[in-house]
Amino acid sequence: MSVWLPTSPCTPEACAGHEGDTSSALRAVLRLAAAVALILLGILGAPPVRLLPAGPRHTVVRAWSAALVRAFGIRITVHGSPGPGGGRLLVANHISWLDIPLVAAALPCRMLAKSDIRAWPVLGRLAGRAGTLFIERDRIRALPATIGTITGALQAGDRVTVFPEGSTWCGRAQGTFRRAAFQAALDARVPVQPLRLTYLCRDGNPAGAPAFVGDDPLTASLWRIARARGVRAEVRMLPRIPPGRYAHRRDLAAAAQRAVVGARAATCAPDLLPGVPAQPATPSATDRDSANRPAASVHHWVSSSPAAASSLRTPS
Repeated sequence: MSVWLPTSPCTPEACAGHEGDTSSALRAVLRLAAAVALILLGILGAPPVRLLPAGPRHTVVRAWSAALVRAFGIRITVHGSPGPGGGRLLVANHISWLDIPLVAAALPCRMLAKSDIRAWPVLGRLAGRAGTLFIERDRIRALPATIGTITGALQAGDRVTVFPEGSTWCGRAQGTFRRAAFQAALDARVPVQPLRLTYLCRDGNPAGAPAFVGDDPLTASLWRIARARGVRAEVRMLPRIPPGRYAHRRDLAAAAQRAVVGARAATCAPDLLPGVPAQPATPSATDRDSANRPAASVHHWVSSSPAAASSLRTPS
C-alpha cells in the first residue's frame, strides 16, 4: 500500500461490535439469501432499466437500493430534500459498504470507487452497469485524469458521490476530508451537497455492526449485519454549497466537512473509542496542491418511504 493513501485507525475489535439484540442464524441466512437475490436481479435488470427515462429510472434505482438495505433488516430514514436536478458533487462520511446503496436509496447517483472492484465477481459487474467511476488508488499519477473524469460527469448533469475521508471510519470517530475530488466541483462549477450518514441502534446510540473498518473480512461484515437487530440508517441531506462560494478546494472541503460532522467536531476533538487514536492533522500527499491538481487542459422533510451498491472502503 502506498504511504500517501488515507488510513483509518478504527478496527473491527474496537468499533464493529453489536451490543443490541441479535437475530437467529436462520433469519440471518434468509436475509443474506434475499440480498443475493436482489443483487442478481440488479445485474439482470440493469440493461433495460438504463433505457428508461430519467424519472422512472431513478424511481427503480431508489426502490432497488432501499430493498437491498432493508434485506439486511435495516430501516431507512431520509431527512431533507434533494432539491432541483442537475450536476452536483455529493460528499459523505464513510462507514460501511452499505453506504453505497443507502445513498442511492435517497438520491440516485454515480459512485466513485476503487478500481479493484471491477474485478469482483457479481458486484464488479453490477458496479460497472450502475455507471460507477473508478479510481486507481495506488497510482497518484492517475489522479488528475480521475478528477477530469468526475468533472466531465458533473458537467453532463450527473450527480457523483465521493467519500472524501478516503477510508471507512466507525461513525463515532471521523477522518479529514481530502481535497482532490472537490477540484472537480470547482472546475465544473456545480454545487456540493454534503450528506451525513448514521447507523443507530434502538436506543439512539451509534450501531457498530455496519462498520466495515480495518482488516474486517467482507464475509464477517455480512454475517454481523445480517445477525444484528434494531439497526436504523439515517441519511441527512444538508444544505448545498453553491458554486462560487469558495475559490479553493481546501476551503470547499473544510466547509463540507463542517457541515457533515457539525460545528462541534470542527472545533473540538471528537469522542474517541478505546484504542482509536485521533487522526493526525498533517496533510497527506493527496492534500498537497502539487499532488492532485488536474492538468490545465484537462431543511427538513423526513421520509421513511422506499427510496444501487459498488464500493468497499471507497477512496476519494
